[in-house]
Amino acid sequence: MLLHKTEKARLELSPGVRTLSLRERSLLLLADGKSLSDLQAMYNGIGAQIVDNLMRQGYLTGPAALPAAHEPVVGAVPATAQAPSIQRPEPGESLRSLAGARMYLFDTCERLFARRDPALAQQFRDALRAAKDRVSMLDVGEAMLEEVAMTAGAERAASLRERLEQLLPYTAAEQSGPFELTQPADLA
Repeated sequence: MLLHKTEKARLELSPGVRTLSLRERSLLLLADGKSLSDLQAMYNGIGAQIVDNLMRQGYLTGPAALPAAHEPVVGAVPATAQAPSIQRPEPGESLRSLAGARMYLFDTCERLFARRDPALAQQFRDALRAAKDRVSMLDVGEAMLEEVAMTAGAERAASLRERLEQLLPYTAAEQSGPFELTQPADLA
């Protein structure tokens, strides 16, 4: 069964309108002409819940009859009753990466500095491109967040820092327990 965007969805995807989560918006972008099963399989199974919510809210049209709320869709994550939108899950292991964190910093630079201070934005872009490891990338990110704190306030910088930390992969010490990094003693 193919899904199609409604006029409400087209309005949501227009510039300057942001009422849905990033995952909901990205699924909406891909939805036109895609099959229901393809969209439900997205986001490690959470796609089924997102599609269901978008259809119930009037963003997508497709099958004539939606399954009743008490009938689970195969592979679906159960939806909370009367939730207007899905809860954003914490990034899982698959979403944590240095590349993702780097892209987040580039995006933050563009959104916060490109129009207000193009020279500063270019400095941050160049520094991010030159950062070849985790430490140097985080140094640039910290400098960027300090600038955000001075211009937009400490609360805004703290929220950006928290999101960055959610995107960073765990270090070896964070992944292993306290004894996994130690080597066994030579018994011979």
